[in-house]
Amino acid sequence: MPLFIADVAHEFRRYKKDADRALAGLSDADYRRRVGDAVNPVGIIVKHLGGNLRSRWADFLTTDGEKPTRDRDGEFVLTDADTRESLTAIWEAGWSALFETLAEITDADLDKLVTIRGEPHRVQQALFRGLGHAAYHVGQIMYLARLMNPTAEYATIAPGKSKEHAAGYLKKAEGKS
Repeated sequence: MPLFIADVAHEFRRYKKDADRALAGLSDADYRRRVGDAVNPVGIIVKHLGGNLRSRWADFLTTDGEKPTRDRDGEFVLTDADTRESLTAIWEAGWSALFETLAEITDADLDKLVTIRGEPHRVQQALFRGLGHAAYHVGQIMYLARLMNPTAEYATIAPGKSKEHAAGYLKKAEGKS
C-alpha cells in the first residue's frame, strides 16, 4: 500500500477503533436514546455512517459515490428492524467497503477523478472528504457515549492525567534510544 494511502487508512482505522470502543460501552437501549429533540441517537449515526461509507467506497473508481441504491433519508430513521445487530452489520459493511478500496488504490490513482453526487473530486480529495466525514460522526458517537456513560474509561488522556501520560511515553522513548 502506498505510504500516503497507508497513512489515510491508519487514520480511518484509528477512528473506527475509537468508535467501536465507545459503542461497546453502550446498552442496546442507548443506541435508540435521544439526548435531545434535535439530536440523533447513536443508532442513527451508526446507520448513516455505515450507509455513507458503503455508498462512497464500493466501486469507488468506477461509479458515483452516491449510489442509486442508497436510501440516505432512511438512514436517519430507526425502525423496529434496526436492532443493534442489524445496525452493526451496516456499520461493518461500510467500513469493509472502505478498507477494501484503500487496499486496492495505488499512487497512480491519486490524481484520477471520481464523482460524488455528480461533483468531480480527485481521489486524494475524496479521501480527505471521507476522512473528515468519518471523523465528524465518530466524534458525535464518542460524545454521546460519554454523555450516556460518564464513568466509562476515557478513549484519550483523562482530564488531569496529562503529566502522568507524558511520563509514560517519554520513558518508553528513552528505552528505545
